[in-house]
Amino acid sequence: MLILALDTSSASGSLALLRDATILACRVSSVGEPYSASLLRETKELLDGACISFDQIDLFAVDAGPGSFTGLRVGLTTVKGWAEVWGRQVAAVSGLEALATQVSRAAGPGSLVAPVMDARRGQIFGGLFRWRNDDSGVLDRLGDEVVTSAEEFLQSLRPQLKGACGLLIACTEPEVIRSAMEGQDLGCCRIEVVSNVLAPFIGQLGYAKAVRGDVVDALHLDANYIRRSDAEMNWKGG
Repeated sequence: MLILALDTSSASGSLALLRDATILACRVSSVGEPYSASLLRETKELLDGACISFDQIDLFAVDAGPGSFTGLRVGLTTVKGWAEVWGRQVAAVSGLEALATQVSRAAGPGSLVAPVMDARRGQIFGGLFRWRNDDSGVLDRLGDEVVTSAEEFLQSLRPQLKGACGLLIACTEPEVIRSAMEGQDLGCCRIEVVSNVLAPFIGQLGYAKAVRGDVVDALHLDANYIRRSDAEMNWKGG
């Protein structure tokens, strides 16, 4: 299965081409250039470099959020168009899960992973996952992904820590969570810095979703913004 994966959720976007779970090529988006101007060009360059045409792609995998409202809209709209034109299915993947899946399992089966990313305005996006108690390498999500302050997020983890084997906090920018951890008794908890190049992990998670049949068509693809856009929050409809 050939998979084209993309992440436009943050300033450091990326594209990846995979065959099943094997990464064939990866490209990081140009810094400072908006996705609306660069995404199609960079996708063509990625596929041309691998001698792959669009009609050979079997599945599109996309970061569906959380993240930048504008960035996500560009990525999702682009994938909707591709899926419609080529009649392909789409795997909508959580960017937080793409962070979580990168961490080591040194704490053992059953250990917890809390991925976090900067949501601006003094808040973070966060989620909680647990490694399954087997050798499958699968993470199960515990509860909903949220947008909140770092302090409130850490407090919300306390009930889950009882009896847990350990907690790893996965992030690309440790400063968004480190100060909030000071003075908190979270037991065996540490930060693990992971890559912000998410497209390869989006592709691998997308492949796993496709194997399970957890895919959608262009019509049903939607974003997981968590936080409403500025326009919605400022609207004063009368």
